[in-house]
Amino acid sequence: MNFSDLEQAALQLNDLYEQLEIKRWGRVWSTQELALGFMGDVGDLAKLIQAHAGVRTIDDHQAKLGHELSDCLWSIMVLANKCGINLEAEFIRNTREISAYVTGELAK
Repeated sequence: MNFSDLEQAALQLNDLYEQLEIKRWGRVWSTQELALGFMGDVGDLAKLIQAHAGVRTIDDHQAKLGHELSDCLWSIMVLANKCGINLEAEFIRNTREISAYVTGELAK
């Protein structure tokens, strides 16, 4: 799968979630609510990373870690889309800039 395939899958899932939100609450989540959900996922991810490092006990943390990383990626892709950000282009630009900076620092 390439980035656009992943993005399309994330947005299709978001469409399903929005249908469920309308059914349950009569409206879709706002961008702010999506960001709050993402913050909860990041908190869960942090605990799983601790378990992976051996400083917290969580049963089956390795399988849960993959799931939570995927949830976070989904949230980032959906939030970027809703905010009008071309995430693929921004990622490429940002990694190039950071790579150039780090390369320059290493050359000193």
